[in-house]
Amino acid sequence: MSRRFAPFSFLLQALLVWFLCSGAGAAPPPFEDSMAQRVLACTACHGDQGRAGPDGYYPRLAGKPAGYLHHQLLNFRDGRRHYGLMTRMVDPLSDAYLLEIARHFSSLELPYPPPAPVTASPGLLHRGEVLARQGDAARGVPACTQCHGTQLTGVAPDIPGLLGLPRDYLNAQIGAWQTQQRRAHAPDCMAQIAGRMDATDVSAVAAWLAAQPVAMPANPATVMPPAPPGAPRWRCGSAPAVQAAGERP
Repeated sequence: MSRRFAPFSFLLQALLVWFLCSGAGAAPPPFEDSMAQRVLACTACHGDQGRAGPDGYYPRLAGKPAGYLHHQLLNFRDGRRHYGLMTRMVDPLSDAYLLEIARHFSSLELPYPPPAPVTASPGLLHRGEVLARQGDAARGVPACTQCHGTQLTGVAPDIPGLLGLPRDYLNAQIGAWQTQQRRAHAPDCMAQIAGRMDATDVSAVAAWLAAQPVAMPANPATVMPPAPPGAPRWRCGSAPAVQAAGERP
């Protein structure tokens, strides 16, 4: 299909998804041709307004940095991430239209639900907090806060927040980095970091992150936190250099 007509196909697809999910007897929504209506095809899985799917597998989209969301849509379309349904949804769409979708979800400021109960030992949760806030210098694993922001709500425009994500989703994504089922543009910093973590580290940091409440507003930071003394500044192909706090522009 020509990408010129893909947005109209995407809208029809969204209305079809709504019709199938709502039941054949439900009246269709008024035709608006708005972005909110077009992304019904997304929210059928990712929850109302992109708040997250109920099963813990489809992550939240609302409020994530637009650059990050755009990169992920491109990654699904171009084969760096693998999920057939997502690939078929975005394959005919242009870079510019995918950016419109990303900006729509990024603009939504919606409250987060309380975190689901996490069953984990105090020792495992402590290890997870250490990894998130301090990292493990002996293994060359930086703190999550070093890239994802002091509050772990991300850094605009390209680095996502880690809070508000289910434990199973976090485990699955780190595992995907480790097995190269998920990739990003080189240098692929997350693949390098995940490769230095063992199974206990992955379980620990996923459990601790998933247990944290998300205070509102949960906007991404606009500057990177300063790196700890002696720690290298990681460079990531999918997140061009972001000014760190205290650095001159």
